[in-house]
Amino acid sequence: MKKHTYRKEFCSRLTRLRMDKDVSARDMSLSLGLSESYINKIENEKTLPSMSTFFDICDYFDITPQEFFNMGEPFPFDIAVAITEMNHMSKDQLSRMIAFMKDINHHT
Repeated sequence: MKKHTYRKEFCSRLTRLRMDKDVSARDMSLSLGLSESYINKIENEKTLPSMSTFFDICDYFDITPQEFFNMGEPFPFDIAVAITEMNHMSKDQLSRMIAFMKDINHHT
């Protein structure tokens, strides 16, 4: 894969996550303490964030850098919430939840 493709995928992923969160590029930029056009510049492939800003972006979305780059995961926010909730379950509750999810997946 060419370097340009990575850039395009990064920028597309940022746009998709931002739209899923239903926030404008301007509002996201300002929330991160950046210039109002900063996120727009990333999404339009004019710049890339520093590592520090990238980590801030991940924090903004409440996802890990790994989750950011998991391009095949269409619902990272929902998955993160589900994992957080499952971490609070007892072993029995978790076993029942897994059985329930398997049942749903096999009947759809």
